[in-house]
Amino acid sequence: MPDIAPLRGILYDPARVDPAKVIAPPYDVIDAAERARLAAADPHNVVRLILPEADAATPEGAAAGAGGDRYAAAARTLDAWLASGVLRRDPYRAVYRYHQVFRHADLGDREITRAGFIAAVRLHPFSDRVILPHERTLAAPKQDRLALMQATSAHLSQIFTLYRDAAGEADRLFRKAEREAPTLEARTADGTLHRLWRVSDAEAIGKLRHVMAPKKLYIADGHHRYETMLALREQLEARGALSTYSAAQYGTMFLCNVDQPGLVVLPTHRVLHGLATFAPAAFLDAARAHFLVDKIDGAGRDPAAVRAALGSTEQHQPAIVMALPGEAHGWRLTLAPHVNVKTLGLGAPAVARLDVTLLHGLVFERLLGMTAAAQEAQTHLRYVKDTALALAETATPGTQAVFLMSPVPVEQVMHVADVGDVMPQKSTYFFPKLASGLVINRIDPDEDLV
Repeated sequence: MPDIAPLRGILYDPARVDPAKVIAPPYDVIDAAERARLAAADPHNVVRLILPEADAATPEGAAAGAGGDRYAAAARTLDAWLASGVLRRDPYRAVYRYHQVFRHADLGDREITRAGFIAAVRLHPFSDRVILPHERTLAAPKQDRLALMQATSAHLSQIFTLYRDAAGEADRLFRKAEREAPTLEARTADGTLHRLWRVSDAEAIGKLRHVMAPKKLYIADGHHRYETMLALREQLEARGALSTYSAAQYGTMFLCNVDQPGLVVLPTHRVLHGLATFAPAAFLDAARAHFLVDKIDGAGRDPAAVRAALGSTEQHQPAIVMALPGEAHGWRLTLAPHVNVKTLGLGAPAVARLDVTLLHGLVFERLLGMTAAAQEAQTHLRYVKDTALALAETATPGTQAVFLMSPVPVEQVMHVADVGDVMPQKSTYFFPKLASGLVINRIDPDEDLV
């Protein structure tokens, strides 16, 4: 069962920096232009740690040239910010209440608050069935994050995990803290308001550990970083035995109750480009062997028409909408009732009936001949998380088609994890993303957390 522990978090000092200018999205959603914008916002923006660049002004960077050791540069930057006081490590261990207040076009004009808390959590291999994954991972991102953790000896951002708590016992323990002014507060460029409270009350933390002890945790986001934390712990154990409560035995996580209205899962849409075998008419003809194919007025341009089409399928069968350049209508592909997914060889039933599985395993791989390796390399695919922006991609030169999907319900995500299966990458989009830079945690094998 999960072992929750407080930590001495490293936080920005709001007297020295504007928190809104120094926090950032997770590393894996930041492109080159966004990195440049964040780095320009403040010289202390956390993007310089989570996506570091080699410093040519240092002897190490100059010797290595443009390909210098950017991980060592991140470590030097972290140490410099701590020495200057821009970052300060809390003198006492704490857990951190975290609220995100947000809106999204796909959700209508309403303000939503997602609440959870940040804590250290004992690491477990997936085989222990204490912390469960739902998505596949790739080797390259894990190698990158491992090199960064090794250099900085820190968890620079949190793994996003889910737990069940219909009675809201854990959330009630934070009500007193929420009546106080936040420790940090910042609004990011996407409009999300981030609020953080430091909770160091030993009695409240003890009750929290007791409430969380019998629960399972499900990874919502951060699979690569979690596996990297496991790998780093193994390396440190190989150098010498770790104490039971060593900080190296724990990962830093955001824990979120699924039984709250603020937990939002959005779809991630796929944009197809540069695939020589794709011809719309021939594709639709081939698709009819497995799908009911319907022309949907407006679904090539109107997000509301897309959502309506996906929400009204025959017998609640999984469905995908395809939008093509220059066409106002779209095409809905609904899995035909006569098709037995067990015969398709797409995995266990919990995964095989998901629209994202059908899209990747049946549409992309079998109907369009795109190999699994090409899909993982994103050779012919781009991913867009907003329905309106995805439809706008039909006007982008080179776009061949846009495939739009419904979000995967969180209950399905947890069911897939419970049965020990995994989904394709980018199957889920828990919105909004957690902010990097709110709480950083040092990985000191000689420090005990309990």
